[in-house]
Amino acid sequence: MALHSAFGIWPEDLGFEPPADWVAAEEHPVPGGLDQRVSVSVTAAALTAGPVARRHVDPALIDYFEQQLEGHYRADMLLGPHDLIGTVSAQYELIDRLTRAAKGDTRRGLLRVGAAYAALVGWLYQDAGDLGAATFWRGITQEIATRSRDPQLIGYSLVNLAQVRTDLGDGHGVVDLCEAALEHRSALAPKVQVMALQQQAHGASLGRDRNAVDRLIDEATELLGRVDDDLPWGNACRRTPGYLEVQRATCYGRLGLGAEAMALWSEVLATVPVTARRDRGVFLARQATAAALSQAPDQAVELGREAAGIAVDTGSMRMRRELDTLRRAMAPWHDEPVGQDLDVVLASMTGRGMT
Repeated sequence: MALHSAFGIWPEDLGFEPPADWVAAEEHPVPGGLDQRVSVSVTAAALTAGPVARRHVDPALIDYFEQQLEGHYRADMLLGPHDLIGTVSAQYELIDRLTRAAKGDTRRGLLRVGAAYAALVGWLYQDAGDLGAATFWRGITQEIATRSRDPQLIGYSLVNLAQVRTDLGDGHGVVDLCEAALEHRSALAPKVQVMALQQQAHGASLGRDRNAVDRLIDEATELLGRVDDDLPWGNACRRTPGYLEVQRATCYGRLGLGAEAMALWSEVLATVPVTARRDRGVFLARQATAAALSQAPDQAVELGREAAGIAVDTGSMRMRRELDTLRRAMAPWHDEPVGQDLDVVLASMTGRGMT
């Protein structure tokens, strides 16, 4: 590990003979299917030690990184996490080095854009199914947001942490973090409020509280038309058609409200562009589960089949988790032909490289 920390290369790649108890990097699988050498090197991007050489840092670099960030968001929708984690984390590492050398407003601007990059790395890990790495990077996001003294970023970082708690099924943790984000609500831009309210609705759904889900989503809907900031991060609410109805449908599915969720997913999927393949795949998998809850197993399998193909293409473990939820919802038909059809569909993901 010391050699890897120093050179960024594993000992066997440097020509050293590893000790007898050494386990090669390829044999260290990370939950979610990420190669261990990728995980370690990317994590190291946030932990670069030592001072940096003095240099002039041009303020124009802030705009450059913000423009690059928007491109990464678009690529994420098309490619999924695995092809982007290395690229985005390498840019974060550069931003970190520049931040250490910069002064004044340039340094503060780099802190703000650095927090956005760290949040994206955290999201990519979360989508890849590695919640440990996602939590690490969400923590880095919160650290940088706090250093920036920017209340918008601090609120955003808390919502990021709440997203991980949602995936962990910790409804109380989600609500705690979102309430903390909204504690000084008057200082927050409408977009940050929308993000916190909709995430709190997910926490409420984990607590089986439909009334709170509807109240929080409705409150966020009232604010959505006021989102007009130029912040480069957190723009899914503007970029995703029917963004808040997506959240409501997801919460309804979690609550077991199959018919209500099915109706919402039909409306949402009619507006999702074909270019948003990763989002479309996740929505299809959730709609498939809603179909199963509505006692429509044949429709569930057909929707699951389409989602499984997208899961393989994008490498999204989040989609894989949604399909695992579908499998559980289809348990009543496990021994019937339709249940066996689903088993074939899901088994095909492994055969096509989805492990």
